[in-house]
Amino acid sequence: MALSLATLAPAGFASAADLTIKAPKPAELPWFILIDNRVTYSYIFTAAQPGMFSIRPDGTVNAKTTKQVYSFTHFDIWRYGTNFFTISLYKSDHNDPAAPCINAGISSAFLPATCAGASEIYGLFRSTFGWNQLFNTKAFTVGPLQNISFEVGMDANTENRFFGAAKRAAVAGLQFEFALPYKGYFNVAPLVYWEFNNHNSFAQCNSGFSGPLPGVSCLSDGNTRYKPTWAVETNYYMDLGFLPENMQYFSISGRAAWYGKKGTDTEPLPVLPGNGTFNTAVEFNSEPIRLTLDASKAIWGPKWSHYVDVWVAYRYWQNKFGLDHNAPSAACSVTIGGVTRASGACTESSLYSGITVKF
Repeated sequence: MALSLATLAPAGFASAADLTIKAPKPAELPWFILIDNRVTYSYIFTAAQPGMFSIRPDGTVNAKTTKQVYSFTHFDIWRYGTNFFTISLYKSDHNDPAAPCINAGISSAFLPATCAGASEIYGLFRSTFGWNQLFNTKAFTVGPLQNISFEVGMDANTENRFFGAAKRAAVAGLQFEFALPYKGYFNVAPLVYWEFNNHNSFAQCNSGFSGPLPGVSCLSDGNTRYKPTWAVETNYYMDLGFLPENMQYFSISGRAAWYGKKGTDTEPLPVLPGNGTFNTAVEFNSEPIRLTLDASKAIWGPKWSHYVDVWVAYRYWQNKFGLDHNAPSAACSVTIGGVTRASGACTESSLYSGITVKF
């Protein structure tokens, strides 16, 4: 946290900046100050996947699926900032099936079929370049504000669903870091977000699910290309240092992110009556709170702090992938008995738990 980034001061504060203690020159620091690698196994109890649902015997819609998640995470602090990278394998149950099924129990030929649960690999990295480090100053660490950084990053995924997602997205902007009690922090990053490539088999020409006109009612290769938009990503962490000494094994953390509208849900196809294309909505992806038990510290002492963490969290994701959960689209709604209503597949609300091991 001591190496978090700060803003350049306005010219009017130059004299005050001259009186501050200079930060260590980056050349005097080791290239990597901290390297942290972890593996995690976690379980999402009631995940959701747009377009995926089944009908229960009583006629109600089941748009929930369990997901097992296997993750590797790397974080480091280096001379000029930080790097964060994570890659995860998500394994769904049969309510979110792999290809050739297009939904639970239905093949792409609309015949009964039993397909394995889908698998998805999702990777994300974020890198920051700290103004304190770049300009060799502490002058702009003011009050609770600890730092400002340039931030860049990318997201990418691949999956074996019929949909065939192949997301490629880039972000760039700033990150503001604030201090919280008990060695905690709160980061907020206003960003430009551009999902410049993805894939949608349902919108591909000659797939049997789209119109016949390339660029108007179908995509010739199934590749979607969204418009750049805004995003705000936030995260926080804080030890529960107010607890009695013999109970100081707990911490809380969380994140929340908003992504602006990025065109139509099959961009660059336009919205046309009857072609199944709708405008996207603001996406909200969050884990408001995670309660972590530092199990290794509790068992083996402070020397082993956070080598083994056991945690439980709540996960909420509305307008998943930017798909409007209120739209009468195939991704977010279902028609039963001539009545179309939201299926719940575009909103995820779930308990989320796991174990993380540092190595």
